[in-house]
Amino acid sequence: MFPERFSNLPPYAFPRLRALLDAHAPGGDVTHMSIGEPRHPFPDWVGTVLAEHVSEFAKYPPNDGTPELQQAISDWIARRYGVSVDPGTQVMPLNGTREGLYNAAMALCPEQKGGKQPAVLIPNPFYQVYAVASVSVAAEPVFVNATQETGHLPDYHALSEEVLDRTALAYICSPANPQGAVADRAYWERLIALAERHDFRILADECYSEIYRGEAPPGALQVAREMGADPERVVIFHSLSKRSNLPGLRSGFVAGGPECMKRIKQLRAYSGAPLPLPIQRVSERVWADEDHVVENRRLYAEKFDMADRIFGNVAGYAPPQAGFFLWLPVEDGEAAALKLWQETGVRVLPGAYLSRDTEAGNPGKGYIRVALVADREQTEQGLTRIRDCLYGQ
Repeated sequence: MFPERFSNLPPYAFPRLRALLDAHAPGGDVTHMSIGEPRHPFPDWVGTVLAEHVSEFAKYPPNDGTPELQQAISDWIARRYGVSVDPGTQVMPLNGTREGLYNAAMALCPEQKGGKQPAVLIPNPFYQVYAVASVSVAAEPVFVNATQETGHLPDYHALSEEVLDRTALAYICSPANPQGAVADRAYWERLIALAERHDFRILADECYSEIYRGEAPPGALQVAREMGADPERVVIFHSLSKRSNLPGLRSGFVAGGPECMKRIKQLRAYSGAPLPLPIQRVSERVWADEDHVVENRRLYAEKFDMADRIFGNVAGYAPPQAGFFLWLPVEDGEAAALKLWQETGVRVLPGAYLSRDTEAGNPGKGYIRVALVADREQTEQGLTRIRDCLYGQ
């Protein structure tokens, strides 16, 4: 026998993409623009730090992180958001933020709320771990479409009082994957006020926070503190994958109120996988350095400008505010991805693979997601082929 609770999960996005494309020959040199795997250089001293601490692979790592790493993360939060958090009780390093986004639901979602099945709010499109976390805790996942009309962020205020009253958790990604939309202070203030009124927690996935155009996006914890909200109201998640081009390091963190963190740490003690000590030592150094982050942001800014130039005359094109994806409008995402592959060899992801069908439709169906992670020359070639193939310009 097998559990039925996962039976309605669709195939993951990338196996679906392989099933769609791999039976067909590419129509040109293969250009991978489907996966958000950063390829800019990471700091050249990472290898040196790792080598200096390689002997620590022989030790069990501390479950909650080294004091030095906890302090480095706390210091970064203070520099970036002006918020003071206690490194010992309000911060925990993660073995990749997907671990934290999943386990936070396991640690914080009650079995019932008001005597009813709890609801977990999820933006649609979304990072797929949000859905499986909701199902794992026997909550009802409530998919809220994030469309052009809502600024590509979910309007949780539009939900019924009945749903909001039994909401236990609300996931939100800002900057948004895949649309690149940024929650401004007004958005955070409204959402936090809604969470205070209906007593639910916000799980703020801010993994793309350091890749932006113009001003740095405000953070959920930052706005919550400014509002004087319940310190347990917001839990934030950050990563070195995008900020520092280190996706293989599998290093991030979760931070929040001491009561939330106490429960998250307790779950980690039983079932989690702490970062190996050499990885923690590298992470200590990387969180403390901003020079490479500034350079990384400059490289993405060049590609943002390139995309604006190439797609500026395409109807419905919306320049991303942040992140490193384009969310390009098409008639049908699957058909467009297959056409691109067969005619040009460019590999992109249909938007519907990142979203769910709802009564209001599937908000990803009319889009493709394009990752701007390759070098400048390859990115420009790929974007030009997309434009010429799909938009005839």
